[in-house]
Amino acid sequence: MPENSTTNEGSPKLSLEKARRGNMSVGEKAPQATIRTRMMIAGIEHCNNSIDDLEAQKTTKRPSRLSACLNFLRYTAFNVYRKLFSLVFISNLAVFIAIMVTDQSSLLAFVDAVAANLTVCGLARQPLVVNAIYLVVCAVPRSAPLRLRRMAAKAFHFGGVHSGCGVASFVWYVGLVALISINYWFQGHGGEAKVTISTAVVVLAYIILLLLVFIITAAYPTFRMKHHDAFELIQRFSAWTVVALFLALLLIFANDARQTEHLSLGQYLIRLPAFWMLLVVIAAIVHPYLLLRRIKVQPEKLSRHAIRLHMDHTRTGFGLGIQLARNPLRDWHSFATFPDCTTEKDPNLLDLQPGSFSCLVSKAGDWTSDAIERPPQYLWKRGVLVHGFAYVMRVFERIIVVTTGSGIGPCLSFLGDEKRPAMRVVWQTRSPVKTYGQGIINLVKQMDPDPLVMDTDQTGGRADMLPVIERLAKEFRAEAVCVISNPKLTKQLVYALETKGLVAMGPIFDS
Repeated sequence: MPENSTTNEGSPKLSLEKARRGNMSVGEKAPQATIRTRMMIAGIEHCNNSIDDLEAQKTTKRPSRLSACLNFLRYTAFNVYRKLFSLVFISNLAVFIAIMVTDQSSLLAFVDAVAANLTVCGLARQPLVVNAIYLVVCAVPRSAPLRLRRMAAKAFHFGGVHSGCGVASFVWYVGLVALISINYWFQGHGGEAKVTISTAVVVLAYIILLLLVFIITAAYPTFRMKHHDAFELIQRFSAWTVVALFLALLLIFANDARQTEHLSLGQYLIRLPAFWMLLVVIAAIVHPYLLLRRIKVQPEKLSRHAIRLHMDHTRTGFGLGIQLARNPLRDWHSFATFPDCTTEKDPNLLDLQPGSFSCLVSKAGDWTSDAIERPPQYLWKRGVLVHGFAYVMRVFERIIVVTTGSGIGPCLSFLGDEKRPAMRVVWQTRSPVKTYGQGIINLVKQMDPDPLVMDTDQTGGRADMLPVIERLAKEFRAEAVCVISNPKLTKQLVYALETKGLVAMGPIFDS
């Protein structure tokens, strides 16, 4: 999930007693010069129902304990991410049992299993592979049954394969280290070992094991969220080190093993599946850095809270994101992109090439704060633009886009496709015009001519968005609700909407 989609605007705190009716129905268009800011909702469309109807929705009887338990199992415990994780792990367990049953518990079988899982784990994060996953899975036409499109829209849960293979590779590797240790100590006591194990192999094996423990510990969600920059650095450099050391281990092991088969090192390696898989992993790691470029950026400071970065080195599209960094060897940050399709032109900006695009950066950490205080003129980019969560929304005909604060940035990526779904926008934020500028407001109006913008400064606090979304989804006949906010609110809203029978989706921590 792009960093600028993380925001703290939107916890449901304001009661509906403080709400006021909007002054405009859906049929009316907002004035072109300004956008009408809504206070809070009651009868947001056509004003046919009273505020008591929304109060009734808010005070709906709580579900029974059994119903709540079933909802938890369906929408949380057994979500698609965890199903994919479990499928990967069970598949590895089946392979392990097959190896044990057929008495093929050799070192080579474990080496190949480790390499296979590392390969899939690495490819699941490779930009070209990620784009291919989204393009293939979300190629389902909008004329297809809604049930099929809902399944395709879960493509952003593919991180379950990444984490599943990562954990499985660790388990396989523990078994490999155990076999290496047994063979090493067995031959050291004068027995006849099946494979000659050198001391160098044992030392490398244990160093890699420690690094894998370090990587998996750092990937724990709590640590990952609280120390995201440290997590990124640990994952990147530790993973590179593991791949390099594993290649060294494989070469030393192959050099020892080839002698018993009277083969040259090259002949032995080309017969080893793990060697070819490791080459694929190395290619996947190197590829994005072959496209490393220092690009010119034209900053447009919107406020003390946000800045808009304009770029024109390539073209963007529907649901695409870019990775940016001040230093290519340090922390990288992902941001959703959107085309510069506004008719208004900032006189402070230099001429941009046709097809230029932007990303919205809001204050959410050290890097983003520094970007706002010291607007960059140049930044590093790597790889290609990558599809993100927003891309899955293209399979639907009509959607509700719900966001808070700077989450509007990823939502603007919908502008990258003229054939985007029909949509209504619900945006809760603080002083939208003051914080993000009229240019961003105009872009929002290109997605929805009559967006529902709730200014928390004018409402006196954050509003309960759930009744608003329910009413709007029903009246707009939306096929799905797209929620982009801070992780906590996104999870709460998606769960609440799903338990009420609505199709709702939002980025997960691993999307």
